[in-house]
Amino acid sequence: MALAQEAAEVRAALAAAWERVPESFRGPTQFMGREYAGCGATIGAMPKCDFSCTGCYLNADANRARPAPLSEIKQQLQQIRAWLGPCGNVQLTDGEISLRDELDLIEIIAYARHLGLVPMLMTHGETFRRRPGLLEQLMEKGGLTEVCIHVDTTQRGRRDGYRAARTEAELDGLRTEFAQLIRTARARTGRRLEVASTVTVTQHNLAGVPGIVRWFLANADAFKMVSFQPLAEVGRTDRSLKGVAVDELWRRIAEGAGDAMIQRGEGFLGHPACSRFVQGLAVRKRNDVTFVPLYRRDRADEMRTLNELLDRLGGVSFRLDNCTRAWRRAGRIAVRHGGFIIGRLVPAFVRLLWRARSFRANYFCIVSHHFMSAAEMKTALGEERLAACAFRVPISGRLEPMCAVNALGLREAYYRQNSTAA
Repeated sequence: MALAQEAAEVRAALAAAWERVPESFRGPTQFMGREYAGCGATIGAMPKCDFSCTGCYLNADANRARPAPLSEIKQQLQQIRAWLGPCGNVQLTDGEISLRDELDLIEIIAYARHLGLVPMLMTHGETFRRRPGLLEQLMEKGGLTEVCIHVDTTQRGRRDGYRAARTEAELDGLRTEFAQLIRTARARTGRRLEVASTVTVTQHNLAGVPGIVRWFLANADAFKMVSFQPLAEVGRTDRSLKGVAVDELWRRIAEGAGDAMIQRGEGFLGHPACSRFVQGLAVRKRNDVTFVPLYRRDRADEMRTLNELLDRLGGVSFRLDNCTRAWRRAGRIAVRHGGFIIGRLVPAFVRLLWRARSFRANYFCIVSHHFMSAAEMKTALGEERLAACAFRVPISGRLEPMCAVNALGLREAYYRQNSTAA
């Protein structure tokens, strides 16, 4: 696709997303409709999971549901592509998708990229541990460039000492193993691989959040993001477990990052009650790692720069480009926005490095995402959040909010329909 045509499609997708953002939530740190049109996810790709997590959003029949055929998954990807436009984010997920046949996985990943989507494989990561070389195969044959690995103490299914972990610190060795697996896969293939991690947060493991943040900052060369997800009362979740409030969670995140100011979060994707994030640099200083935010909402000059950056370059992505196309895109940007880059971005970057006081830094993003229970969705706030939802799943020709899929029986109905059709 020509760069001009791609840019026009991106602008159209962003404009449609911006219309869904309530007026009161628009601003320089609202990335929905300015940088991203949203995020899609597959369903039915592999309902089965070989874990029995205490915080599980699947229904009781998931392990008996049949995987959807490749043709159905491809139709879902087509629908997501029509919604998100070029370089849209799609999560390849369901139960544990890495249990699907390797050739199927390769075909799904390759097809998503062929459509112009950026697929992220969502997994507990155990399959990569049990099948050495699988990750490299998905990278080389499917073109996989993004993975998200879920690790926390709510998981029940690992076959070694980590199975009995009761504190998050006891899982740091496992996280280190995954970090090395990532570094090795990159070195062996010579390919790019961006990796995130998700963490379910309950009252039981909330105290471990600062340590988790510190671990990820120290390993920001391997992982680019951690997403904390307070427990929601949906699916097979153990009802004795209790979730945490967003402000309670972010106080712990700020403690781990060593910056009390970030506990409010600095950016949003859609409704502020659904997600918040802070982008920054994990900066190495001797034996310590600190977190330096890229921008702050209380600094007017940084908000002006961010606002103009998103106005000019919002939605631009190099993630599917080969070397030639990336240089063409960079040249196009330089010609059109050279003055802004030299006059505003470069000085802002210099100021950021001055605050960091080090060149040994990696980009890192800290996110919280908040799913709703069925009861929450029935409130006025819940209805407002559903209308502005940035995270949707294609079911029966409609793009349904993930919270509705999790809590309102849409997932179960889809499984039953898919099994009947099969």
